[in-house]
Amino acid sequence: MDESLAALDVVQRFEGPIVDVGSGGGAPGIPLAAALAGREVMLLEANGHKCVFLREAAREFPNVTVVQGRAEEQEKDSFGVAVAKALAPPPVAAEWCLPLVAPGGAAVLYVGPSADAAAVSRVSERLGGGPADETPGLLVLRKLEPTPAVFPRRPGVAKKRPLA
Repeated sequence: MDESLAALDVVQRFEGPIVDVGSGGGAPGIPLAAALAGREVMLLEANGHKCVFLREAAREFPNVTVVQGRAEEQEKDSFGVAVAKALAPPPVAAEWCLPLVAPGGAAVLYVGPSADAAAVSRVSERLGGGPADETPGLLVLRKLEPTPAVFPRRPGVAKKRPLA
């Protein structure tokens, strides 16, 4: 739980609803929802079995909704913050998360020490974001302008042909 809350201070700097992309077991989305009871949190997960678990785990949190789907199929530029932990290599996670964030918001990626911030920055800049701000264990991508019309790419393309 402590690791999930590592982004709490960063997330609090940005207004609007939060989306946990590839929520899996519910982290970091559920711990963030518990800490930020006044914020709407969407747990986005493509796997139906995981969604069943997430709905059960999130029952006690009125600020949490669970949506089964892929990031590439969601409405662009609509969240204040997108978070992702253990979703994909950071440049791919950036491509899946940043289009969901409205200008003025941010994508927050939980990363390991070997994450290539320069590669993630290149992806961010193509998607309307700024360079990656590095915080221990996190890359923060501020959304500066709306996502270009050519993004997101079709489901699966980001992983097969990463932008960086």
